[in-house]
Amino acid sequence: MAVLLLAEVNDGELARDATAKAVTAVKDLGEVTILAAGATCSAAAEEAAKIDGVAKVLCAEHDLYGHRLAEPVADLVVSLAGDYDHIVAPATTDAKNILPRIAALLDVMVLTDVSGVVDAHTFERPIYAGNAVQTVKSKDARKVISIRTSTFDAAGEQDAAPVENIDAAADPGLSEWVEDKVAESDRPELTSAGVVVSGGRGVGSQEDFALIEKLADKLGAAVGASRAAVDSGFAPNDWQVGQTGKVVAPDLYVAIGISGAIQHLAGMKDSKIIVAINKDEEAPIFQVADYGLVADLFEAVPELVEKL
Repeated sequence: MAVLLLAEVNDGELARDATAKAVTAVKDLGEVTILAAGATCSAAAEEAAKIDGVAKVLCAEHDLYGHRLAEPVADLVVSLAGDYDHIVAPATTDAKNILPRIAALLDVMVLTDVSGVVDAHTFERPIYAGNAVQTVKSKDARKVISIRTSTFDAAGEQDAAPVENIDAAADPGLSEWVEDKVAESDRPELTSAGVVVSGGRGVGSQEDFALIEKLADKLGAAVGASRAAVDSGFAPNDWQVGQTGKVVAPDLYVAIGISGAIQHLAGMKDSKIIVAINKDEEAPIFQVADYGLVADLFEAVPELVEKL
């Protein structure tokens, strides 16, 4: 058995946390080869080679892979697929864009958000907003899998595995880059942050969401939001945590003004420690919280910021 793992490479930098957790998930399936693709990915490939459990790294450095277009990367993976039984990637936005295309080109199913590996053919994944775990057995000769990294620990370090530079695959010509609009932030990336502070509908307005941001900055945390807060225009879409947003599992998750709807819990219930602040003592969030404070957030949060 052999595994090809598509590394998460952003602007030439390896998303080590997501990639290392995916390695942990699949290293028992066979020899793990990492594929790093990008306009500049040499440094990312060198870093990936030091992840414990990696046997080899393939580096495809070409302008064709410079703007995170899914179609050229999918064609590249398919051109390499013949040597591998499993094609995997962390369940990031990039991988969710690329893996279904790979599966379609290979005429196989794609197994999404795998949270457990039973054996080479059998996998577990959450369904019903995380309230049940489905066990799936695939008969496809080649398995295409996205890994829910929040359920795995990051692999450690090893002496660097060999890195091999490979040529780009042919350009399928199905898409072209027009422009990127990137939001600049000094805060940690939401899905890999050790601390997340999230606000919900109870925050009340976009202006009052500054309270959440102040607390996050004090804690060196990423900022999250419930779907209700995002739909109300209090916070941008890329802050959304939940079933239809991002899945996080930080060491500390602070939920402020969030009732705790099942869809939100699906995105953060694997957090190590959950702290909830809500003035409704019957709020469902308190059922999963390790620490709960029944208080008006407009009094509690400024005091907390001051104490910190």
